[in-house]
Amino acid sequence: MDLFTYYRSTSSYRVRIALALKGLDYTAIPVNLIRDGGEHLKPEYRTINPQGRVPALRIDGGHVITQSTAIIEFLEERFPERPLLSSNRELRARQRAVASLIACDIHPLHNVSVQNHLRGLGHSEGEVHQWIGHWVGEGFAAVEQMIDDQGYCFERERPSVADVYLLPQIYAARRFNVDLTPYPRILRVEKLALDHWAFQAAHPDAQPDKPE
Repeated sequence: MDLFTYYRSTSSYRVRIALALKGLDYTAIPVNLIRDGGEHLKPEYRTINPQGRVPALRIDGGHVITQSTAIIEFLEERFPERPLLSSNRELRARQRAVASLIACDIHPLHNVSVQNHLRGLGHSEGEVHQWIGHWVGEGFAAVEQMIDDQGYCFERERPSVADVYLLPQIYAARRFNVDLTPYPRILRVEKLALDHWAFQAAHPDAQPDKPE
């Protein structure tokens, strides 16, 4: 499998975590979102992903899956041996709810295209960061109440799809200097995950395309 990725893309980060937790080998193909106006916008990459976004996963036979949620669902179905979802139906729904809140209600409001559009409308960097902090804070306030008060998000010893989505969002929040002190449960999950080898392997600092 080939993963088209960018080291600090939160959606790429979550796919890297899922691949690591499932023990799957892949080849990382970096797509720089900054250099030369963004490699993701070049015609060469748009033949791979017409939307011009990362991540994209190229599987056997040359088929390409786009959108991190679709990729993670594919991995869960294709490689069920190390599940990211609980066998309990109600718990699965709770895990998916946290993942969906992050993927649909927090992350899209601070991705590169949104930031650039805000700047294009004349907003300062301070205003852009204030925008990001508002939406991350609103989402994290809900996540803090949704997850359990011990262990990972929903299981004491085992990370799930909720943790797969949460850790990259925490990383992004720290990038933009969002105050995380109001979220002790989220900070607990972060501490546990950062000690886990799979999360370490997927971390932006461990990626070959991270600038020196």
